[in-house]
Amino acid sequence: MDIFEILLSASFWTAAIRIASPLIFATLGELICERAGVLNLGIEGIMVAGAFAGWMAVYSGMGLWGGVCVAMVVGMMFGLVHSTLTVPFGLSQHVVGLGVTLLATSLTYYAYRLALPEVTSPPKIEAFQPFEIPILSDIPLVGPALFAQTPMTYLAFILVIVVSVVLYRTPLGLALRAAGENPSAVAAQGLSVTGIRMGAVIVGSGLMAVGGAFLTMSAFDSFFFEMVNGRGWICIALVVFGAWRPGKALLGAILFAAFDALQIRIQQTPLGANVPYQIFLMMPYFLSILALIVMSRRAEVPAALMVPFNKGER
Repeated sequence: MDIFEILLSASFWTAAIRIASPLIFATLGELICERAGVLNLGIEGIMVAGAFAGWMAVYSGMGLWGGVCVAMVVGMMFGLVHSTLTVPFGLSQHVVGLGVTLLATSLTYYAYRLALPEVTSPPKIEAFQPFEIPILSDIPLVGPALFAQTPMTYLAFILVIVVSVVLYRTPLGLALRAAGENPSAVAAQGLSVTGIRMGAVIVGSGLMAVGGAFLTMSAFDSFFFEMVNGRGWICIALVVFGAWRPGKALLGAILFAAFDALQIRIQQTPLGANVPYQIFLMMPYFLSILALIVMSRRAEVPAALMVPFNKGER
């Protein structure tokens, strides 16, 4: 099978959409944070915590959607820690974000060993199963890719629409974007920049955790320590790639996922037998960096991103 046959196969695009789904959740979460003026480098650890929390909740007897809610709450708790330290106290967003990643990851590992001290292999749960939408799932190529996925994938695409509408069609979205562009103007209108930014980080962190939960409850059926595997850092790049817009960020997530799905399939071709597999593992990241360079040259960074705001100061 050559590359063109791979790109025209329904299984390839089905896999690409599945790989993109956790990235969509986490990228939307990071986008909300940055639109409000806060860089959240805690995303990697929050995704790990969300993956474990959702899986553990279901393993303990809770329903699948209950597990998603638990993951989101855990993510929001870490978002509260991050936002409290960076917004009202004005601490370094870089340092706090990396600290949250280390804290969330370490607490997750500790909780796993505490809950399952003698387990050598992670227990499995009954994860979300693909749900085919009648008629639409029968469309060639597009149908299996978009309309035969798990419910969480559908939720990810719905959230792209919801976030877009909220950001660009509601007063709340206007206030949030203004907090990341001109917080003094927000304060002049009698609104709380601190409250808006903290709320954005808390909600955004919850979405990041849901992205992690997708891995344990939709992509796989168990939890293992390295499953997030740098996806959080990729999502930060996807926000820049998407120029801080949900629709473009969605395309970026699908593009990266397509690169990832492609390298897996190329390894199974005659070309893969003659080229070191590390080259293929590197390919989606290398191509994503090239795409990021091209797109970021035209991106407009929120003017007040990473700029602390103290009411009354200029």
